[in-house]
Amino acid sequence: MDIKQIQDLIRFVAKSGVNEVAIEQNDFKITIKTNQVQTVVNTVLPAQQQVAYAPAAHAPAPAAEAAPAAEDTSKYITVRSPMIGTFYRSASPDKPMMVNVGDEITIGSVLCIIEAMKLFNEIESEVSGRVVKILVDNASPVEYDQPLFLVETI
Repeated sequence: MDIKQIQDLIRFVAKSGVNEVAIEQNDFKITIKTNQVQTVVNTVLPAQQQVAYAPAAHAPAPAAEAAPAAEDTSKYITVRSPMIGTFYRSASPDKPMMVNVGDEITIGSVLCIIEAMKLFNEIESEVSGRVVKILVDNASPVEYDQPLFLVETI
């Protein structure tokens, strides 16, 4: 089973409402358990390596006093995470950030990297515009379909 198949399976389980799925093939076993707080993936690889991933639970939204007036984001396009993993704004700690607030981007511009199961996936923009807000802190875990950026089309 390759990484794409595993990601598709995780998406399916998350959307279906199933609490647990286990697949076992020869020397490969994967168990995906979900609940409303977190998703846990355990995988046994041929070399008997253990890989476990448990993204951080979503915290409840801050109370109204944190933001006196709710910002209208309906005019912006939301760039969402295509997978579960760890969000990085640069290719390495000593490299500059790929995009910052105010930067103009085009279709195909690399916005960030999401590390999933030791694979570093460049996330490219599907729209042209200007980055208005970065919604995730560097080196933070992200969920599938989690908003990452707000982009204003130009």
